Amino acid sequence: MTRMPEPLPSGLTPTPPTRPWRPSPWLGAAAAVHVGALGACVASPALLPWALGSVAATDVVLAGAGLWPRSTLLGPNLRRLPASAGNVIALTFDDGPNPAVTPAVLDLLDAYGARATFFCVGETARRHPALLRQIVARGHAIENHTEHHWLHFSTFGPARIAREIADAQRVLTDLAGRTPRFFRAPAGLRNPLLEPALCRQGLRLASWTRRGFDTWRNADPDGVARRLLRGLAARDILLMHDGNPGSDREGKPMILTVLPRVLQAIEAAGLRHVTLQEAVPA
Repeated sequence: MTRMPEPLPSGLTPTPPTRPWRPSPWLGAAAAVHVGALGACVASPALLPWALGSVAATDVVLAGAGLWPRSTLLGPNLRRLPASAGNVIALTFDDGPNPAVTPAVLDLLDAYGARATFFCVGETARRHPALLRQIVARGHAIENHTEHHWLHFSTFGPARIAREIADAQRVLTDLAGRTPRFFRAPAGLRNPLLEPALCRQGLRLASWTRRGFDTWRNADPDGVARRLLRGLAARDILLMHDGNPGSDREGKPMILTVLPRVLQAIEAAGLRHVTLQEAVPA
């Protein structure tokens, strides 16, 4: 189990601990298809339809991989905790901090002695710095969920992707006093340009084992809880939302209706709570 890093002095942002980018085998194969198609067209114009079809099919697969949040075709993607983590589970919350919901989430976590990981939006953290610091002070981890949470993030080019990640990384590190090690894309959607940008910041992509779709309006809490808890097991990563929350049929934030059920089920299963930084070695 890794120890949480010591808080940084206020206002100090460290140099990002970069890691090498290694293209996934699929990206290598896709590049080979593009190069081969170009060579075929040069060698024989009659092969143009075949070349264009091959390139189009490859690009469709690439786009599909970006639209599948748990895909590993575009690069590494943490979907479950490593075997070394043991009999633990990771609760993760996206899109906050939210002053209307996050404090109640923190109270529920405290009641069960649970630690969690909060994927926070940079511009939202700037508006609520005290709340972000409260999350850390109560034993939870802060991770990177972009600067603005644009839902069309997966359409961005390399410069804009890098800026969204780096801006959030700076503000979250400064406010939380600890450097995020994990990144989650808005709605989990991305493109092949994301992994190189994450490598430059020393970040690792994290998705989830299961999510409850708790951002829907007037949703059924039973259905949300069922999606989260079906097959609950050690090393699961569960996704919920404290920011942009959906609501139950009575208008109550869905997370506040469902989270007690989730925490009770985890307790009954004898699982321990960890943050991603605790469970995954640096």
